[in-house]
Amino acid sequence: MNVFVKICGLTTAEGVAAVASAGADAAGFVFSPSPRQVTPAAARALAAGLPSGIRRVAVFRHPPPGFIAKVLQEFPADWVQSDAVDLPGVDLGGAEAVPVFRSGAPLPDLLPELLLFEGPDSGAGQVADWQTAAGLARGTQVILAGGLRPDNVAAALEQVRPWGVDVSSGVESAPGIKDPARVAAFVAAARGHHSLQEHST
Repeated sequence: MNVFVKICGLTTAEGVAAVASAGADAAGFVFSPSPRQVTPAAARALAAGLPSGIRRVAVFRHPPPGFIAKVLQEFPADWVQSDAVDLPGVDLGGAEAVPVFRSGAPLPDLLPELLLFEGPDSGAGQVADWQTAAGLARGTQVILAGGLRPDNVAAALEQVRPWGVDVSSGVESAPGIKDPARVAAFVAAARGHHSLQEHST
């Protein structure tokens, strides 16, 4: 099975087009304070340019009470991504939860079926703890994020063996502005690593 690839922090129609053209699996729209923050209306308009098979992901970090539900009224997401402590008791309106766990923070004894493992601060290019991520990936579906780029994603896949990978700043020409060539290179590097694994087994 192909490695799942998510491109996060989309803010422009050009970025959305690059995600679709490269064949990524998911597009993330950030609703928390960030250079990549968008409004629900903007995200909905941008997501309209995505093929139906690409998952729309609403991305939060420590949102105020009621904010996730308010966003989802206007932006119909497939997934809701936020730190694990943010999600219990929140009505996701039918969307699937993607809890975020971070390098250096405590991990639960019982892992969810799907999680995102991230560096300490989202969108900052900080590389996550790959050793911890590899341990998690042996027990559940892990999307690895944090400091990934076209030139290191193959090494990350080799060491961690995650279910998926997620990139934001590593494919940008400026904060919030995705570089189509870097997006294509990232997806190709992730898919190329998968092809090498297939041929070596």
